[in-house]
Amino acid sequence: MWWFQQGLSFLPVALVVWSAASFVFSYITAIVLHHVDPLVPYISDTGTIPPERCLFGIMLNVSTFLGMATMYVRYKQVSALSPEKPQILRLNRLGLTLGWMSCFGLCIIANFQKCILYYIHVLGACLTFGVGSIYMLVQTVLSYLMQPELHSKDIFWARLAVFLWSCSSILSMFVSSVVLYSGLYGQNLVQKLHWDPQERGYTPHIISTVSEWSLAFSFLSFFLTYIRDFQKISLRAMVSLQGQTLHENPQSFRAEEEALLIAGSI
Repeated sequence: MWWFQQGLSFLPVALVVWSAASFVFSYITAIVLHHVDPLVPYISDTGTIPPERCLFGIMLNVSTFLGMATMYVRYKQVSALSPEKPQILRLNRLGLTLGWMSCFGLCIIANFQKCILYYIHVLGACLTFGVGSIYMLVQTVLSYLMQPELHSKDIFWARLAVFLWSCSSILSMFVSSVVLYSGLYGQNLVQKLHWDPQERGYTPHIISTVSEWSLAFSFLSFFLTYIRDFQKISLRAMVSLQGQTLHENPQSFRAEEEALLIAGSI
């Protein structure tokens, strides 16, 4: 059995691989069709013009589903490991709420393009990366509280390092974007897809785009830390029949079952 076939480790693996592929495929398509510049465009710019916009949208919608599933499994795992610790359970519920809000933001990014509905797209980005960073913080704190009995110290330090990486990327992207869109370098820069290295504002533009790519891959790296934990989880489906036939209502089935119990047949 391969390492990604153990337990439910395929979930974070699928999330990371699929999300990275959505960025890379839309980037390659946009470059081949000369819709953006090859040197580090915004991720959103690679999903603005058809056909890469269609590819970008549908692949990120699948990433949203994979993200929600991964976060839910993590929530159930923490709940099962610490059933009698109220502090951990409260943080765990908060983490699931924040994680699903972040996934909703990713869905907004996928379906509302930057050059068409800019402010809604920015709202989605704030939910995805802003709320998502708080989700990472909560999971890092949970890893700290669960060590060394349930978590190794290495996992905690790895998650803390990735969280700090994402925070530095957010700070860099925020500062460079504020400088870029302050009006010093022209108007309507949001619609601009091609940049000349000799243009004013090119340096903050590159810093902003590099920071965005760095931020995206810091998020993917965080979910890689789930792989070892998910290898220890298995999923089973339990079927409970409410009737012997599909046209029988549950009440009549329970009555028959009780009659059989009284008669000693079962």
